Amino acid sequence: MSKSNIAIGFLIGISTTIGGVFLFTIFFSDYSFEVSLRDSIHNDYFGKLIAIGAILNFLPFFVFMRKKQIYHARGILLACLVVAIAIAVVKIRNF
Repeated sequence: MSKSNIAIGFLIGISTTIGGVFLFTIFFSDYSFEVSLRDSIHNDYFGKLIAIGAILNFLPFFVFMRKKQIYHARGILLACLVVAIAIAVVKIRNF
């Protein structure tokens, strides 16, 4: 039971990050989503864009903590760890 709850939390964390990246680029970019992503990769700020998108993980994390759904919250923390590793890989690749 706990492994499936962690997996659900992980999927929520990853989807929240993707949604955060999408919302940030839609609201704060003058270009389309695709053009903004290409520009962020080309100009080496894609990792920053992902980190800003990951900020939205605070909301489901604290909701799960308030509801005492600890394993869902652990899944969101695992998603944040995967996102942090992805950002580090992007930074190292561009170094």
